Amino acid sequence: MTTIAEGLAGWAADLKPESIPWSVRTTLRRLLLDSGGLMVASRGRDYVAVCRDAAEAEGACTAIGHRGGFLSSDAALISGVAIHGEDYDDTFEGTPVHVGAVAVPATLAAAEKAGASGADLLRGLAAGGELACRMALVAPTAIHRAGFHPTAVIGALSAALSTSTVLKLEPRQAAAALGVAGSLASGIIEYLAEGTSTKRLHPGWAAQSGLRAAALAARGFSGPHTVFEGEHGFFRAFAAPEIPRDFDRLTSGLGETWLLEGLAFKPYACGTMVQPFIDAAIALRERGIRPDEIAEITAPTAEGIVHRLWEPLTEKTRPTTPYSAKFSVPFGIALGLHEGRAGMAQFTSEAIAAPGLLALAKKVRYEVDPEDPYPENYVGEVRATLTNGETISARQPHLRGGRREPLSEEEIRAKFRANAGFGAWPEALARAYEGFCEEVFDLPSLAALEQFRN
Repeated sequence: MTTIAEGLAGWAADLKPESIPWSVRTTLRRLLLDSGGLMVASRGRDYVAVCRDAAEAEGACTAIGHRGGFLSSDAALISGVAIHGEDYDDTFEGTPVHVGAVAVPATLAAAEKAGASGADLLRGLAAGGELACRMALVAPTAIHRAGFHPTAVIGALSAALSTSTVLKLEPRQAAAALGVAGSLASGIIEYLAEGTSTKRLHPGWAAQSGLRAAALAARGFSGPHTVFEGEHGFFRAFAAPEIPRDFDRLTSGLGETWLLEGLAFKPYACGTMVQPFIDAAIALRERGIRPDEIAEITAPTAEGIVHRLWEPLTEKTRPTTPYSAKFSVPFGIALGLHEGRAGMAQFTSEAIAAPGLLALAKKVRYEVDPEDPYPENYVGEVRATLTNGETISARQPHLRGGRREPLSEEEIRAKFRANAGFGAWPEALARAYEGFCEEVFDLPSLAALEQFRN
């Protein structure tokens, strides 16, 4: 009987560039563009510098925005940390998982090191990215409930399939790589307690783990082919047992239905489920509601996000770090009402300490809504009670930037340019990277990546 890993490995090995729908190809091109802008925007951050300085040797691979070459594992680690570092990267709706922060670093490093073509890069991104989305739906919310970061643990297997596809491993080797990656997967969510940097580490570590798993499997190292459905497999180890598993999600319609098509690109530099609340708050602001008119703010919310985005309320209403502020619905609501935007500049140490902003965040409280559709849909509602007793509300019915209301091509390009500018990239280099993303899947190699080593 064919195991799930064997079925996925066979599908990925047979995947042809021409069989990948144009819509998926477009999504993956945008993924490269969005991820590249984020690598540049974050390159000056201390947590990226630490990862870069920890690299032990020079190599043949590019970490976009950084001088010199790196070993493939170091390039993947640095790039994954940089893409995800400000939580401004893409996400998948369901169990939220960040696809680009894992798939892009892993496939770029594997392809550049191996001298693979742009078509191979496309195949790798498509295979690994689709697997990440499908894994997210096997047991929605169960990975978070078990205390793990979905991007971290799912990402290791996703990167293993991406890398195996780029390197054209035989199906039995790719299945072994998935099995090995199951033992390399890691990433707990205790970062929530203090707003520490370990969440930033997770995608880069997952990308690096996938590269290592594929390299081992290519040389004959074995891994369990029952890594998904086995008695001691991935979903037994990393997912809360009370949530039912639907393993058919991994293979049903594979190659015909592409979940990647619905990948969401974020309009704001913060946690995914915070974003609809920001949009609702901005809607109130645009109706002329002033912060000094507000006596109290109430937000109906899903029980499933309370432990991550609402509690402890003392930290969420007065975040101690810019990173902690990114995972606070009260702060996000205050930001939408007070500033009307939530980009990179709104999450600095100075910005999050603004007295007016904190005074507004302190007025926010939540009510658990048992009818909230999370995780099938991410909604945000803000009810402002004014000092005159009037209550005014606004509701964002879905994640803007997601499958129900995707960002336009120009919005994604504008986001890239803003992030490249934030990272002090010359306009000419930013334009060159846009051009690279337009043609990369048709290039004979990724040698052009070297021009982005600065």
